[in-house]
Amino acid sequence: MIYPVLLCGGSGTRLWPLSRKSHPKQFVKLMGEQSLFQSSALRLSGPGFGAPSVVTGSDFRFMVVEQLAVVKIAPRDILIEPSARNTAAAICAAAVALEAKDGESLMLVAPSDHVISDADGFRATVQAAAPAALDGQIVTFGIRPDRAETGYGWLELTSKPSDDFAPVAQPLSSFVEKPNAKAAEALLEGGMHLWNAGIFLFSTATILKAFEQHAPETLSGVRAACANAEADLGFTRLAAEPWSRLEDISIDYAVMERAPNLSVVPYGGTWSDLGDWQAIWREGDADETGVVTSGPSTALDCKNTLLQATSETQELVAMGLEDIIAVAMPDAVLVAHKDRAQDVKIAVNKLKEKGSSQAETLPRDYRPWGWYESIALGTRFQVKRIVVNPGAALSLQSHNHRSEHWIVVEGTAKVKIDDEVKTVTENQSVYIPLGAVHRMENPGKLPLTLIEVQTGSYFGEDDIIRYEDVYARGQGAKG
Repeated sequence: MIYPVLLCGGSGTRLWPLSRKSHPKQFVKLMGEQSLFQSSALRLSGPGFGAPSVVTGSDFRFMVVEQLAVVKIAPRDILIEPSARNTAAAICAAAVALEAKDGESLMLVAPSDHVISDADGFRATVQAAAPAALDGQIVTFGIRPDRAETGYGWLELTSKPSDDFAPVAQPLSSFVEKPNAKAAEALLEGGMHLWNAGIFLFSTATILKAFEQHAPETLSGVRAACANAEADLGFTRLAAEPWSRLEDISIDYAVMERAPNLSVVPYGGTWSDLGDWQAIWREGDADETGVVTSGPSTALDCKNTLLQATSETQELVAMGLEDIIAVAMPDAVLVAHKDRAQDVKIAVNKLKEKGSSQAETLPRDYRPWGWYESIALGTRFQVKRIVVNPGAALSLQSHNHRSEHWIVVEGTAKVKIDDEVKTVTENQSVYIPLGAVHRMENPGKLPLTLIEVQTGSYFGEDDIIRYEDVYARGQGAKG
């Protein structure tokens, strides 16, 4: 049995403005009807694969559960990182937790934001790599390159792969850092290098021994964080104090570049990490002029261009563009040359320096119970649209600085205001005075949509006194 471990703690800043810290790319439906995270979980399921473990941050824990439930996958474990410490700590924690629960096991570590169109072919490649992993090898998967890519690391082989790229393990010669354009051309021409997908297969005993030899401080800190972890609504919260002392380092630097027992298995199918907007254009359904459009967008006399519009109330129109990326959202617009796709993170850093909320926060704010978005904001009022998932409930709460008026426009709400409980249906409304203790629930089987009108002197999400919460969030948590 192979146990998948899905890593989903990244922020995906190169896909700004669609991917932001509050809702990163792995949870976004970038390619089809499923998010990248859902597609990754489905790809690593089926005969021979156990239930996945997930390593993520606290802000995304309910999103993980909800998205897995939609695709009918029950996770084996969801480990909550107290803070981001890169892939070495995350993988080490997954290995420690898996071995403690199941003894020595094979684990397949994969990012949750990649696109692999041939799921069956990839699963077969993983199964073909299993004997090498069982034999004590740390197996990484190399992707057949089709261009001189400078945005990926590369893997140097000891011998050329077969013409049909049969998934046969061979010793890995070395890792190659992201090359410049000239070096990438040489790597492609030589035929002795593959792209580094950052996907690994090994036994828990093998990887823990590698940490003991090459990164003992990481192993001891992770063991302490796991030993003092707390169960929380089905999640495993790793202990914050030992975790905070861990080095922020990738698995490549901490272990892989030092380990002598590395093997690589070639994968000849299509793969993309969707790391920037150029990759989105490349994977899209282009017309005869190389134009890829998404959402309400129109291209006139354009060539090799990506147009992505996200709002049905906003039309994106481009004229005479070539090699351009244009992404329009209600609160932010990106226009860039395709050659600058890797530099979008620089723009995000500039926005952070300016204090722009758009740098990290989407206009739609996701919560364990659903989501909300601000429609209008003034000095003494704010209007929100709120959607509550079937069976979900907001916390029992009150506010010190605002009163609220809820108008149900779709579905049915069960509302508690102090000691009174009432049912509010479509076209009905209810008023919550300042200071009243209140809660809203969706007792139905369809989403509940309402318009909330707030009036008062302050509308920040920290103006919440929380009394009860089915999601076990403390004071200061949002929503």
